[in-house]
Amino acid sequence: MITAPSITLKGRTAVLATMHGKEQVISPVLAAALGVQTQVPPGFDSDRYGTFTRDIPRAGSQRDAARQKALAAMELTGCDLGLASEGAFGPDPAIPWVACNRELVLLLDRQSGLELVGEVVSTATNYGQTRVTNLREALQFAASAQFPDHALVAMPTSNPATAAEIYKGITEEAQLQTIVTELLGRHGSLWLETDMRAHLNPSRMVVIEQATHNLVKKFHQTCPQCGWPGFDVVRRLPGLPCADCGLPTALTHQWIYRCAQCHYERQVLYPEGIKVADPGHCGLCNP
Repeated sequence: MITAPSITLKGRTAVLATMHGKEQVISPVLAAALGVQTQVPPGFDSDRYGTFTRDIPRAGSQRDAARQKALAAMELTGCDLGLASEGAFGPDPAIPWVACNRELVLLLDRQSGLELVGEVVSTATNYGQTRVTNLREALQFAASAQFPDHALVAMPTSNPATAAEIYKGITEEAQLQTIVTELLGRHGSLWLETDMRAHLNPSRMVVIEQATHNLVKKFHQTCPQCGWPGFDVVRRLPGLPCADCGLPTALTHQWIYRCAQCHYERQVLYPEGIKVADPGHCGLCNP
């Protein structure tokens, strides 16, 4: 049996790469569950790694961006434990007409080499955008986007590369009306979207907190062979047999767990506690 080095986080301080108040939901969870204190580097600019308004594109994947932010904050402060989160928004993979929020919270430990990611995908988001041609349409969109508790963004066009002006962080109705009226007067229409920055989007803060809890859960999921944290599902295999004919269906039959350190794998059959599929999911019984 390969034994991984013991990883200790209790009593340590992690630098959290944020400029949008994410410490409000990340820090209490890590302090209570792992004994980790957090600090936020003053003047840290996380927007250089990409913005939701697309005026600064994100380079690489969601995980790449979180890693880059954590490494930059660690370099800035000399801290050997780093944290960062990164969000993404778009259609839900299973229900394309419903918006979803995918949040990652990443932890890097230079002492051990551990890189661990907590993740949550949630449909509890106000994410949306629209083109409006009058103030009434703008106020209707604002109401649907949970304004003013959740901020808005306004610009003349949906393409920030061609937008001469972008108004972010709109949180007051009088401010919204003034900006909308001015843009309508100059352009005839405008583009409104939800401001997805964490400090201006309470719904997103809830999902970031959930992803932090998932990070804690994965830290405690250790490899049964070497003890490394993050023993997690890497593949979900179809093949759950039909209850009537016994043929394999597209429903999940087993999960494959894998250790990132020693590469040990374990198969778990019927991970959701269901051993046969409803015939409605069978290609033979329900063609």
